[in-house]
Amino acid sequence: MTKLLEPPEGQQVFAMGFTPTASDIDANGHVNNVVYMDWVQQIAIAHWDSRQPEADRARWAWICLRHEVDYRRALMPGESASARTWVATAPDGPRFDRYVRIDGPDGAMCAQAKTTWCLIEQANGRPRRVPAEIVARFV
Repeated sequence: MTKLLEPPEGQQVFAMGFTPTASDIDANGHVNNVVYMDWVQQIAIAHWDSRQPEADRARWAWICLRHEVDYRRALMPGESASARTWVATAPDGPRFDRYVRIDGPDGAMCAQAKTTWCLIEQANGRPRRVPAEIVARFV
């Protein structure tokens, strides 16, 4: 992934902000790469929780199959980040790609991620095809 991620025209986007803590700053004096991955997970969970009814949140869960991350600009102490996420326009069976872009206060991209998630049924832990009604709440 080298191209800057932007949501397709008309795609629903979920946004939230992050403010690094002192423990998020690494020995190089900027936000550690692992912190960006935590933010990717936090925004994915918040997006899911905001769009799905409680019954679906109780029935279904997501497991991560793959992360692809680009780091472009260091986020420095005292800077806040804004993150945006959206999903692919269609799942692939139980797999659903999610995109996250994290920008610094100047609007420059700090990190972006494409993450492949797999929908599982919580009762038995088995993968299940993503139902159309779940897709409709995201796209």
